[in-house]
Amino acid sequence: MKAVATSMTPFGIPPSQRHAVTLRIDPAIWPQTTQVDELGRLCVGEVALTEVADESGTPTYVIDETDFRHRIRRYSAALPEARLVYAGKALLTTAVAQWVAEEGKGLGVCSAGELATALIAGVDLNQIVVHGTAASPAEVCKAANAGAGRVVIDSPAEIAFLAAGLRRRQAVQIRVSSDTALTDGHAGDAIQRTLDQPLLDLIGVQCHVGSQVADPSLYGEAVRQMIALMAEIRARHGAILTELNIGGGQAIPHASGDQELDLDALRGSIEDALDASCAAERFPRPTIVVEPGRAISARAGVTLYRVLWVQQQPGARTVVVVDGAVSDSPRAALADTGYSVALANRRPCTPTQPMTVVGRNGELGGEIACGVPLPEDLRAGDLLAVACTGAYHHSMASTDNMVGRPPVVAVKNGRSRELVRRETIADLLARDRVYKEPRLIRERAGSGCKAFLHGQ
Repeated sequence: MKAVATSMTPFGIPPSQRHAVTLRIDPAIWPQTTQVDELGRLCVGEVALTEVADESGTPTYVIDETDFRHRIRRYSAALPEARLVYAGKALLTTAVAQWVAEEGKGLGVCSAGELATALIAGVDLNQIVVHGTAASPAEVCKAANAGAGRVVIDSPAEIAFLAAGLRRRQAVQIRVSSDTALTDGHAGDAIQRTLDQPLLDLIGVQCHVGSQVADPSLYGEAVRQMIALMAEIRARHGAILTELNIGGGQAIPHASGDQELDLDALRGSIEDALDASCAAERFPRPTIVVEPGRAISARAGVTLYRVLWVQQQPGARTVVVVDGAVSDSPRAALADTGYSVALANRRPCTPTQPMTVVGRNGELGGEIACGVPLPEDLRAGDLLAVACTGAYHHSMASTDNMVGRPPVVAVKNGRSRELVRRETIADLLARDRVYKEPRLIRERAGSGCKAFLHGQ
């Protein structure tokens, strides 16, 4: 796609035309490169989103590569002594894995598919962290034997499976709650069993503070509790653990006014807790590992939808029906998260009013965004962009109602490239054994049918 050759100003419009429209882009929640051009079109990565929609159709996930890399570098600057591991479950494609590797960071995976994606992308095996929480024992063993750098053990049962299936020594971390003590029988047993396995090298502990955590002191408190636990392990077992993984969960805003965790404050909280607790326990300072996922990818992502119609419902509720569904916006239904929506193809000519954006499938609770301000002159054919959808949208998308999942398109420096193509009807039917019978295809699928099935 060609570069956008129009005059643009960051998060606004040309100065001469600012009086004609209300500013609608909040830099806290939209990709770093977001701009509005002289035609009023929303642009990301110096590419007009209308061009992406025209070329790739809608719905489409757009990922700003510059923003994604910026978030990684911001973590590195704020936490220079920590080891950063990007949590791939938030968003993972081969290209995304390559970006992480090129930035010199680790990658967290929790399934065979995520591991395969990392390997195909050329991620250094020693930089891969495998989480057993969502993976089968066979998947964890396969990843370990392939040479994964770390395995995070989540339960005592995983210890036995992993130890039985290993062919090489494996560095592991044990996941514990932040208030764990060895007086807890389960934790003490898991640690003892891990230390007893000759092929398991217990190097650290991992804890999960929470999700959308905006208070940095909670991470400081977790560090203090974990250092106390590590000191207790040293006293009881003579093992000195060298890594403390405090996980992810750092809060980011999805809509204007939402809270965000301050990374500089996070650094201060971690450093203060390490200084105090390591001194009190006379424990050597461990390497801190942090695993952000959503905090890296969410704001890099924008989802594009085409308006099908606008309907005024009883009670003055205006509903905007778009060509997507909750299947491509799963977090809207599964989490209490508000999303920001903007008109992307033109400058509005009227004031805004609260509207509810819904998908075409019409499920109860299937709203994509509720009460968002959109112009009163919104009409069929307009293009809408939903901000902050780079995490847990592509990765959790489904094929509800047998509608194929959207493509993923990366934008950068005026160019776009498709990272993941749109799922076709033929893709959806590929696992259907009857559909795959050659005789059925010959008898029932004429040329027109075959073209339809393959989206031609």
